[in-house]
Amino acid sequence: MRQIFDLTGKIALVTGGAGIIGSQVVRGLAEFGAVVIIADINKDKGESLAQELNIELNANKAYSCFVDVTSEESVQNMVSYVQNKFNSIDILHNNAAGKSNDLDAFFKEFEEYDLEQWKDIMDADLTSMFLVAREVGKVMKQQEIKGSIIQTASIYAVVAPDQRIYEGSYYLDREINTPAVYSTAKSGVIGLTKYLSAYWGKSGIRVNAITPGGIESGQNDTFKHKYSERVPLGRMAKAEEMVGAVVYLASDASSYVTGQNIIVDGGLSVW
Repeated sequence: MRQIFDLTGKIALVTGGAGIIGSQVVRGLAEFGAVVIIADINKDKGESLAQELNIELNANKAYSCFVDVTSEESVQNMVSYVQNKFNSIDILHNNAAGKSNDLDAFFKEFEEYDLEQWKDIMDADLTSMFLVAREVGKVMKQQEIKGSIIQTASIYAVVAPDQRIYEGSYYLDREINTPAVYSTAKSGVIGLTKYLSAYWGKSGIRVNAITPGGIESGQNDTFKHKYSERVPLGRMAKAEEMVGAVVYLASDASSYVTGQNIIVDGGLSVW
């Protein structure tokens, strides 16, 4: 049964591959045998991670590729690069999401939220998923062996943020909250996942989502304490705890699983 998790010979594309979750996922996919393409807007960080992985694994398992997932042309160039170099895309982790360049606007109260800011975040967190899935899906449909697409949603696509946990909470030295546009965009990711699973089911392409709970990544102690009190397991997640779900959905272990959203949240959503 261990062999059904083996990804040897598979070509895996991970957008946002140099980020908090993506960097752990590419490592996990590579360790299970896949060749991984680290696609990220931060080209230097992607190249550095690819070099690091190849040294660790003593093999040319990792490659890097620039992508701006909000640009149709950039997404098409990314897919063309992977297809031309490897002739297939077996696994897509559609993971990249954007942050605002104007954090004051991003964290604005709902009643004062700017329409252009809303559009920018929707482009970065939802329209980008459409662009990447569309281009990769075209490739997968043409392949003899169909692929698996895994899309990253968020716990705040499943439950509403508890506003009480943000009192006195900071991330990287600034007050934080979760704006409505983020929850809305990530809810759209789950909707897109379900739609594509039905649309591409006859083509043999599986489409699923993972929903991470809150990941510890620089929040202050107040936030970590308040968030952890809401979680049955009593703590925030670690980024590497998302890897198992992605490997499962990428592999033949989930060959009859499509249209699902695997929630990795320590139990937060049960309440």
